[in-house]
Amino acid sequence: LHALGYTVWLPDFRGVRESEGIHDDGQGEVDDLAAVLDQARLEFANPRGLSEQPIVLAGFSFGSMVVTRLATRLAAAHRPAYRLILVGTATSKWTVDPVPVDTLVIHGENDEVVPLSTVFDWARPQELPVVVIPGADHFFHRKLTLIKRLVRQAWGQPEPGL
Repeated sequence: LHALGYTVWLPDFRGVRESEGIHDDGQGEVDDLAAVLDQARLEFANPRGLSEQPIVLAGFSFGSMVVTRLATRLAAAHRPAYRLILVGTATSKWTVDPVPVDTLVIHGENDEVVPLSTVFDWARPQELPVVVIPGADHFFHRKLTLIKRLVRQAWGQPEPGL
C-alpha cells in the first residue's frame, strides 16, 4: 500500500511485542484499531477536516477478523472503508464479518492454521472470490513479493518494469 501512495499505519495488537494490554479475542482490538484510525484521520485531515486519502483496511490472520469488524462498524456509521485486503483470513478461529464484493482475499493453499475449506465456506455465501497461492503456508514464506503483486494488480497498477 505504501508503494501505491498510501500513508500506512501498522499498529500492534494488545500484548504483541511492546504494546500494552492483554489479548481480548477481538473485542478490544477493534476499539483499538478504531482509535488508531481516528488518530490517523486527525493527523492527515485537510483544513476542512476531510480525509486526504481513502481508507484501506488490511489484515493478516487474526487481524483480518479485526479489520472486518471495524469495516462493519465504519459502514454502519456511514463512513465505509474504500477497500479491504484480507490475508490468511482466520475463518476457522473467529467469526469473520461479511465484506464488500471488491475485498481482496488471499489465502495459502497449504495453510496449516486456517484450512482453506473454511475460507471457502465463509466466502461462498458472499460470492466472494478467494485468491489461492499455490504451495503457500499460513505465513506465506517466500510469497510476500507475490502478495505485493496481487495487491498492485487489484488496484490496477502493474509492477514497475513489466
